[in-house]
Amino acid sequence: MGGVVFGLLLIVLMVIGLFWNEGRAVQTARSLAEGSGVVVSVGVDSVDAGNDGKLVHVTGPVTADSGLADPEFGIAAQGLRLSRSVEMYQWREESKSETTKKLGGGEETVTTYSYSRVWDDSQIDSSNFKKPDGHQNPPMAIHSRTFQIPDGKLGAFALDTPVLDRIEGDKEFALSSSQAAAIKAAYSGPKPVTIVDGGIYLGSDATSPALGDYRIGYDLAPLGVVSIVARQTGSQFEPYQTVAGDQLLMVDTGDVPAAKMFADAVSENTLITWLLRAAGLLLLTFGFALLLGPIGVILDVIPFLGSIARMGTGIIAFFLAILVGTTTIAVAWFWYRPLLAAGILAAGLIAAAAVYYLGRSRRPAAPAAAPGVGAPT
Repeated sequence: MGGVVFGLLLIVLMVIGLFWNEGRAVQTARSLAEGSGVVVSVGVDSVDAGNDGKLVHVTGPVTADSGLADPEFGIAAQGLRLSRSVEMYQWREESKSETTKKLGGGEETVTTYSYSRVWDDSQIDSSNFKKPDGHQNPPMAIHSRTFQIPDGKLGAFALDTPVLDRIEGDKEFALSSSQAAAIKAAYSGPKPVTIVDGGIYLGSDATSPALGDYRIGYDLAPLGVVSIVARQTGSQFEPYQTVAGDQLLMVDTGDVPAAKMFADAVSENTLITWLLRAAGLLLLTFGFALLLGPIGVILDVIPFLGSIARMGTGIIAFFLAILVGTTTIAVAWFWYRPLLAAGILAAGLIAAAAVYYLGRSRRPAAPAAAPGVGAPT
């Protein structure tokens, strides 16, 4: 019964979600169309006050007044962002459950637990293990961190955190053996320090790791050319509020024309729309399967009948999800895009009518009766 209630709730939520997704897609598409029609490309050598409040497109090299550093390990670099990734060698618990059906509708579940030592980027709490004895993990004292410049410059324009956060292009930042002395001097922990495969290894032997050993690597987003579409506010950039409803703030690495940035955003919106549609239909199928679950439970009195029933209800759940999901999307189209939906419907009806009348016109005429054949006597 709990599954039935959850299934009903999931169906309702997915219908609402599919309907919302169509509205989100339409609003984003309209916002991008609006933005592409008003964007102005400007240079970065000077700030034109006449463009204040307008949606502008700028391209140029990013510069920074300060460098990047990880003081815990004495790492220094020039770039936009330095990311430290940390993994610790520790115990992990895995469980495997097997459920068998018994005559009369009952079930028997047997769970087995296994333990292995793995590298993981977060602390695994061994106190929650089924068998914690002999599988205790040490506390994780070093964690992943990101170091980013507080501000940058794009010619005469200033770049703050919201813009810098959107600049991608992080690449592996390999350390060299020549940096080992500086790293050892900065590190205050008790473990031996070595440089292995361009990263830091904290432990006695990288080929035979012990519990509590660390692997530390770095990624760097370098300084370079970026392209920005945003609202000009003085010498800074802010999200541009469209009449359609979305706020536009787009950042790409490299010299990217405004037209391509908007085209890429349109493609991304289309991809997200289809992914959310697929996820909604999948969860609808799961919801209908839960709703029909009692049929299989009732027939579990004879185990093989329950399995057959679940296979059948799964197929039914899939077709119900397709029916309800596509109907929801169609209704949303009429709600959010009535003119387009009506035009598509009219075109479909016209095409269907044309095919029907074309078929009738090509139907061969019935042969005429021979003289005297069939005449009344």
